[in-house]
Amino acid sequence: MTEAAIPSEITLHKQSRSLGLAYGDQQYQLSAEYLRVFSPSAEVRGHGPGQEVLQVGKENVGINQIEPVGHYAIKIYFDDGHDSGLYSWDYLYDLATNQDALWQDYLQRLADAGQSRH
Repeated sequence: MTEAAIPSEITLHKQSRSLGLAYGDQQYQLSAEYLRVFSPSAEVRGHGPGQEVLQVGKENVGINQIEPVGHYAIKIYFDDGHDSGLYSWDYLYDLATNQDALWQDYLQRLADAGQSRH
């Protein structure tokens, strides 16, 4: 893990349902929906390649709280009851820096499955 991957600041914005991450001068806003659909939990990612479960209807999900896990991750408690999966510093950095591509891929997978964010 590189120093760049460790956020210098994490801010929960309950009203806008997002998480702010700072890496030095770089600032990122990750929506609760984005974090929820890309949860690192086995419930979402499965136990191996091809076992991912497409998350639908998460547009209005919020975050109740976040808590640190050791010196390597955070745990996010979503208001839909989902709270499994640890967001490691490396995984959060990947989500932040690849947000546009990951989000477009998710929207395409939703469309291909005939599903909706709503």
